[in-house]
Amino acid sequence: MFLQEFKDHIDTNFPYLYDYKLILACSGGLDSVVLVELCHLLGFNFAIAHCNFKLRGAESDNDEKFVRDLANRLQCQLYHVDFDTNAYANKHRVSIQMAARELRYDWFREIATTLKYDIVFTAHHADDNLETFLINLSRGTGIEGLTGIPVENEMFIRPLLPFSRDQIVKFAKEKGVQWREDSSNSSTKYLRNKIRHKVIPELKSVNDRFLQNFQTTLEYLNESSEFIKNQVIILRRELFEYEQNDVIKISIKKLKEYGNPRIYIYFLLNDYYGFKPWDDIAQIIFAQSGKQIFSDTHRLVKDRDYLLLSPIPEEVSDRTYSIPEEENMIIIPLGMLRFSVKKEMNTADLKTIYVDKKKLKYPLTVRKWQEGDYFYPIGMKGKKKLSKYFKDEKLSLLAKEMVWLLCSGEEIVWIINYRADNRFKITPQTKQILKITIT
Repeated sequence: MFLQEFKDHIDTNFPYLYDYKLILACSGGLDSVVLVELCHLLGFNFAIAHCNFKLRGAESDNDEKFVRDLANRLQCQLYHVDFDTNAYANKHRVSIQMAARELRYDWFREIATTLKYDIVFTAHHADDNLETFLINLSRGTGIEGLTGIPVENEMFIRPLLPFSRDQIVKFAKEKGVQWREDSSNSSTKYLRNKIRHKVIPELKSVNDRFLQNFQTTLEYLNESSEFIKNQVIILRRELFEYEQNDVIKISIKKLKEYGNPRIYIYFLLNDYYGFKPWDDIAQIIFAQSGKQIFSDTHRLVKDRDYLLLSPIPEEVSDRTYSIPEEENMIIIPLGMLRFSVKKEMNTADLKTIYVDKKKLKYPLTVRKWQEGDYFYPIGMKGKKKLSKYFKDEKLSLLAKEMVWLLCSGEEIVWIINYRADNRFKITPQTKQILKITIT
């Protein structure tokens, strides 16, 4: 009996749901209406959520009326929203199907969070999983595209995934469940419908256990994917060196020792960091220093013997900050600069310097470093170009981008976080000691 099978599935995998407040996404179609009926029979605490995408005129409005009647019959709360799906698709330059998906999932998250619901149920089933698998396969994908629709992610659970459409239809007919047919589902102009009506029936005709065998294969693929993820965690521990400013260094030498750098980079960077152009990624190992590749959130830079991975920073202005003499603190992109007059000098470090205040010309300025800049490193004789200093200190390309200077007129007082200038050091003749700290 299908109801008992569904209950067994819930009791085994999601027993906590009986105590939760649920939202059931319901279009009025077969799958979602059966899901509502099953949850009603099992006594779940739920509300129904329905989206009218305004794509099929009166048919869409009739779907809405059907769902309203369903909610009234079951005496449960109904949440409803209308969307101008075409306008959204045009504005965001996405397909109608993608627009509808983004709109409904964003709305489900909003109402669940705002109205204090715990979980959203959607009615995806085993045949939907097969369709998604074939769509991804036809477009070209890695293993992550072949693991199917997740049973659970974020606040969404898909409790019908283990069950076939045939099982759902049989239950609906036995129980006299009424539903709405979406006329667009019969059209083969969409790829999913073409696969549903033309490809899958042929596959099932080859082997009457095709869907069951597919689900077994999907389990193997998910287990393989889980194994790979665990190995990637171990690999990141071995290869990733964590630096300041959220920079990760990856040794190219160590990477090459694994024999196939391209596939290792794929798994190291794809899942969390979002890099896609794998030919470029593979070539960056052999590129000149300075080569960069970007994902939506991160960038990868070749810097001599390392790959440097870092978040794409928010736009930081290269403006100059002016600091009048009476100012005792100022916020700059690196943090807060503090100025205080002291009677004596304590230990200096990379975050703190002491200078002879009388040697300063106000207002002081803070700016980014530029090619041609030079300073007189404290503790050394003579001047040195900053570019040479950075090279000697083995600063990476990313670290050099984050360097800011504290200046007195045209002269550098401090390479902030690195080194002070000899011209402003404390001497026996110093009358006023100025402590400068970056926090």
